[in-house]
Amino acid sequence: MRVTYVAIEEGKLRILEEGGAAKFVHEVEHRTFSGRYAAARGQPVLYVTERCVFALTGEGLELIEVAPGVDVERDILARMRFAPIVRDPRPMDARIFRAAPMRLRDDLLSVPLEQRLTYDPQQNVVFINFERLSVRSLADVDRIRQLVESRLAPLGRKVYAIVNYENFTIVPEAIDAYTEMVRGLVDRFYSGVTRYTTSNFLRVKLGDALRDRQLAPHIYESADEARAHLREIEQQVST
Repeated sequence: MRVTYVAIEEGKLRILEEGGAAKFVHEVEHRTFSGRYAAARGQPVLYVTERCVFALTGEGLELIEVAPGVDVERDILARMRFAPIVRDPRPMDARIFRAAPMRLRDDLLSVPLEQRLTYDPQQNVVFINFERLSVRSLADVDRIRQLVESRLAPLGRKVYAIVNYENFTIVPEAIDAYTEMVRGLVDRFYSGVTRYTTSNFLRVKLGDALRDRQLAPHIYESADEARAHLREIEQQVST
């Protein structure tokens, strides 16, 4: 079977020779992952290739990013056995196609607080991304409170929340103020909230502080576990 050969020239991708098999087809012989099931669960899914990126949506597979130098019709659509959704795909990050370091760590550490909260009105769920966030002072605690209040107060109803605490850090002197702030937000805005992090230390440290404030102390190890528990909370509330 022929393989695909590509080259990166002047920050652009060039297809030198196409492979012999199409990768996106109507049916496969064996299935280890169900896109339909993932979409029904609201699970975010990306398909990343050397020339483009697709996102799984409720309507189907959508082309969302294209590598510089790639022709959408010739290099992507013509190589597929079905038509994806094509709206307005953006260029893939140009740094991928350069020899210089991408400095992704700088990007992760510099995510503005305002971009860390996303609300899904269809599920009535707010996703709070505190990954790699460092709370260093009482002023940081107050900024978080103000952000959540400004986003959720105008909704006029309580929401469900999932909080990502992966690589989250907080100075000891801010923990009491932080958990007190969390308790106030839970009382005012949340119908239910789940949290997760792979850090055993943080699960114990933050869990104990939440317990002291009469809040649910359990922090899950993964986003899937947190989502599953949130669905249980939703069912309990609805019944």
